[in-house]
Amino acid sequence: VEALDLGGPYEVFTTATRMQQRLQPGTADPFRVRCVARTAEPIRARAGLRILPDADFAQCPAPDVLVVPGGVVDGPRACAATLAWIAQAAAHARLTASVCTGAFLLADAGLLAAGAPVTTHWEDIADLRAQFPTLDVQDHLRWVEQAGGRIVSSAGISAGIDMSLHLVARLAGQPLAERTARQMDYAWNPHPTAA
Repeated sequence: VEALDLGGPYEVFTTATRMQQRLQPGTADPFRVRCVARTAEPIRARAGLRILPDADFAQCPAPDVLVVPGGVVDGPRACAATLAWIAQAAAHARLTASVCTGAFLLADAGLLAAGAPVTTHWEDIADLRAQFPTLDVQDHLRWVEQAGGRIVSSAGISAGIDMSLHLVARLAGQPLAERTARQMDYAWNPHPTAA
């Protein structure tokens, strides 16, 4: 996993929950965020950062929102248990999103419809097109939504943060997304076109 592909969305959703409590104390948390991996053992991010998952595939309750981060995804793509869990979790999720090369995992798990738009990191656009020729691979976009918005994919790292803020706006309102971006001191690009 790329540390910021995981950490960026994680920070957005956890910060949104903190901001919700500041804006409306005592209300229900809009998000309960968990880091999930195949096992509960520590994992090592691409640059070496050690991450301790909150749950493994067997322990994780069905997510309402599933975010699949990217990085060097050769191992997860070759792991039948990982692809099966992604497919099963996405089947019950309200929406599923990917950051960067997480799009390859969505495609391998059979979640991307033929002809539907998808994107990934600029460096991996050609590979996604070559490996999945039935997909409508979009470049020069920060994120794209498939019909109905149930599947969302983003380009690399900071685009995943923009997409996550977009998802906060969709799920919990634009004011909370704006307050979250401000708290993070992040210059949110709320439009999917590259800027």
